[in-house]
Amino acid sequence: MVEQNNNLDSVFHALADPTRREIVRLTASQDRTVSELAVPFDMSLAAISKHIKVLERAGILERSVKGRTHICRLNAESLSTATDWLRFYERFWNRQFNALERELNNAKNEEH
Repeated sequence: MVEQNNNLDSVFHALADPTRREIVRLTASQDRTVSELAVPFDMSLAAISKHIKVLERAGILERSVKGRTHICRLNAESLSTATDWLRFYERFWNRQFNALERELNNAKNEEH
């Protein structure tokens, strides 16, 4: 359980930054080189590389090297821990809202 929590912490930490979320979005459609990932941002390759390293540590991105080219690909499976955690709370809130809706409907029916 501790390992799962550490992974969850690192995934949410990595996704807390809008630049890293955009990198995830860009790699979701296809593998990208570090240079390609840097294009939409006003920052150096070194800065983009730091963001990529955070995503790699969280297991969200995997990097392969072909010659001097670094290619990043999304490892969507690593997001499953966060997705499972969020689904638990989605079910919780759905139950709460369903109960509220029943109460409001009961109150409305009692008025008539």
